[in-house]
Amino acid sequence: MLGPRDHYDLAIIGSGSGNTIVDEAFADRTVALVERNPVFGGTCLNVGCIPTKMFVLPADLAASPATAARLGVDLRREGVDFGEIRDRIFGRIDPISAGGKQWRQQADNLTLFDGEARFVGPKRLRVGDQEFGADEIVLATGSSPVLPDVPGMDLPGVHTSDTVMRIPDLPGSVVIIGGGFVAAEFAHIFSAFGAKVTQISRSDALLRAEDITISRRFTELTAERVTLRLNQEIVACEEGADGRTAVITRDADGVDYTYQADIVLVATGRAPNSAQLDPAAGGVNVDDAGYVIVDDYQRTTAEGVYALGDVCSPWQLKHVANAEARVVKHNLLHPDDLIKSDHRFIPHAIFTDPQIASVGLTEQDAVGGGVPHVIAIQDYGAVAYGWALEDTDHLVKLIADPDGGQLLGCHIMGPQASTLIQPLVQAMTFGLPAREMARGQYWIHPALTEVVENALLALPLGGDR
Repeated sequence: MLGPRDHYDLAIIGSGSGNTIVDEAFADRTVALVERNPVFGGTCLNVGCIPTKMFVLPADLAASPATAARLGVDLRREGVDFGEIRDRIFGRIDPISAGGKQWRQQADNLTLFDGEARFVGPKRLRVGDQEFGADEIVLATGSSPVLPDVPGMDLPGVHTSDTVMRIPDLPGSVVIIGGGFVAAEFAHIFSAFGAKVTQISRSDALLRAEDITISRRFTELTAERVTLRLNQEIVACEEGADGRTAVITRDADGVDYTYQADIVLVATGRAPNSAQLDPAAGGVNVDDAGYVIVDDYQRTTAEGVYALGDVCSPWQLKHVANAEARVVKHNLLHPDDLIKSDHRFIPHAIFTDPQIASVGLTEQDAVGGGVPHVIAIQDYGAVAYGWALEDTDHLVKLIADPDGGQLLGCHIMGPQASTLIQPLVQAMTFGLPAREMARGQYWIHPALTEVVENALLALPLGGDR
């Protein structure tokens, strides 16, 4: 490993997607890589998308007896070994994290700093007692869970997604605070494993950022599996009876409620890790929400300083961070031939039960923005594979331009949603109209993809009139 220096060609703060930038193309540059967390590799690998999805798969299996019963198969969940599941997951992830760190430590042109990086001037950083400058800097510090500003958030029974996956045992009861995607995934995981789950949201529906049809139906389905309490604000967490934690809430009428559980999971959103950087000292501007301001080339307001991922992107998605890292890498290597990030059609998926995937405008976006549009909704149960599933709950919803047939938004809730969305993302990205997509290729029968085909054909487009 390169020893500490007073100056580097490049400094990268964050070992997640920022770590992917440096490869053999940077062999002739000195690099400083800074990571403040004890684990290496960023949020997705250690506390985010990868371990959560590794919990979701056994949760899907644990929840399968109810589905099997509808199809005439008698399955029973005789037990869930939470410790074995946890150790299998982190027994895979932790060596990858450690190996990634060791690999970087062996690089001849790279210095790895363990600690918090702060600007002390333009293109000048301090990490612990080390201070150094860099010709170019990349901010890739990610985001962290946000805790409500109420008493009791520091109690030992209160967790965030950063800590809850490493608890020693499966709790008998869980209170989940929040109505977004993190709350939805963990409500599925813990309820499927057999914990009694109470989910509390301040809104009148779950997943409010999703299309209104998806949000409403998902809320109804969730209420069948967990105890759902809507329109309630968190007042405090307190030490409860028998070592449990009590959550105090208040509704719109001022009535207080108390919910006790073995653990509490706070899933009320994530905020960018920008304040810790002291960005103003480096000439880096942030917006009111704390996101580092970048242009289409991922450049910040400070010359020679780039940013990528959750610290500057409100989408807070790993595939967005990876795409932005590719843009930053190119622009570092080719300063006279800059490329832009393409944020037009960013898909996302929520790995809960049922699975959800979306891209583009929601119906409320289109209506609120005055965008001309038509809508088609296709139920899974209307196609042959849906018959096999005996499906009565799931759907594909498409929103399109009424004349040209260009897709504006696509929303899927049900089995394989995160896979079924991909050809629709492709069509939007490359400008393939709905009718051409539907009739210009074969669709395997009786695959579940026919639900997408039929939704495309159901759009009431201009050529149909």
